[in-house]
Amino acid sequence: MTITVESRRKKLASVEKHWPNAAIIDVTWKGAEPWVRFSPFYPHGGIPIPNTPSETAQSVEGLWQGLKVFEREDIDPRKWAVTDMSGIKRGGKSRGAVRGHRFGVGSDVLLRYRDARLQIYLPAYKWVLEHRVAAEVEQLRRLAADKPLVLLDYETNTDVEDLSSPLSHAALVMYHLQGAWPTPLAA
Repeated sequence: MTITVESRRKKLASVEKHWPNAAIIDVTWKGAEPWVRFSPFYPHGGIPIPNTPSETAQSVEGLWQGLKVFEREDIDPRKWAVTDMSGIKRGGKSRGAVRGHRFGVGSDVLLRYRDARLQIYLPAYKWVLEHRVAAEVEQLRRLAADKPLVLLDYETNTDVEDLSSPLSHAALVMYHLQGAWPTPLAA
């Protein structure tokens, strides 16, 4: 099974030339149905928020952004309710620098970026793969059994331990399809 991640920013003709006869699937928020459902921005609903049994988020990105803590602003639960795949990101100078991600509502635990990636983002995205897009995962598995599979994403960082750039969610789809979910190195 050959699966790879390529940048959605590349010209499609270039990707097709590099990967002839491959199934090329855009798994970003700009992808076609049903593949758009792999986007972390997609509002699946019911995504469990860590250490917060009574709360869920619409999207993985909403969960991630909502738990982000800044110098002058704590979590923003409103991000968990966003369903139109826009207005989810949080940043800006007025909030100050990012201090980390809160490990659930009311938690005193503030996770650094690596730990937040491992304890918030990865479990939330895996939950979506297992509970919200299982049928689409099987479709991709069938495609990958017949020909190379190229997953398009805006981010191409496939290394969970590489904190220099955002992690590609397409890489997580690839790992899931290969039965090789990332196991973090000891801290």
